[in-house]
Amino acid sequence: MSNRHIYDCKDGCPIESTLQIISGKWKSVILYHLFENKVLRFNDFDRKIPACSKRMLSLQLRELENDNVISKKIYPVIPPKTEYRLTDFGKTLEPVIREMEKWGNIYNSVHQKSAN
Repeated sequence: MSNRHIYDCKDGCPIESTLQIISGKWKSVILYHLFENKVLRFNDFDRKIPACSKRMLSLQLRELENDNVISKKIYPVIPPKTEYRLTDFGKTLEPVIREMEKWGNIYNSVHQKSAN
């Protein structure tokens, strides 16, 4: 069970609640890749997010799993095969992540023009 807080609807609380779940340098990026690919293995994330250390990736995946945003399935094979996918609850974050993607594209476009 997670140590997350439920805020009592004072100013800013819905945003704080959301940020508790998706904050962390790589969580939104992990979610983005799951929306794009549906199911990924640890090594897939490692290839898609090379700047994230294996230790940090493991930590961020564990936190998302503890918050019921993603699920982890371990297959009893050698070597072990582990797959990550979004839970139904995690799928509700897609509009948030897609809007972040749109904003990031605008930001990158504006800053690429100003850098030239």
